[in-house]
Amino acid sequence: MKQRKVPLRKCIVTNEMKPKQELIRIVRSPEGEVSIDLTGKKNGRGAYISNNDESFELAKKKDVLSRQLQVKVDPHIYDELHAASKRSRK
Repeated sequence: MKQRKVPLRKCIVTNEMKPKQELIRIVRSPEGEVSIDLTGKKNGRGAYISNNDESFELAKKKDVLSRQLQVKVDPHIYDELHAASKRSRK
């Protein structure tokens, strides 16, 4: 039987290539709204972050999402990331 290819994505904080299921996607919609995409299917510009607290803290400190998504990201998005990561880890 043929082995299935695992989709890999790059974390914008650590620059590591990881399987898509191990990352959380943040998306900027065409209207400029930034949200967390747990399904991975929302329309818009996406960026991936590793699903761990260290990556979230580093992203918040360096404001990496604003640079990658080319729009000002509110600090509450980083807090939502913490909550979403705890839900997805269970």
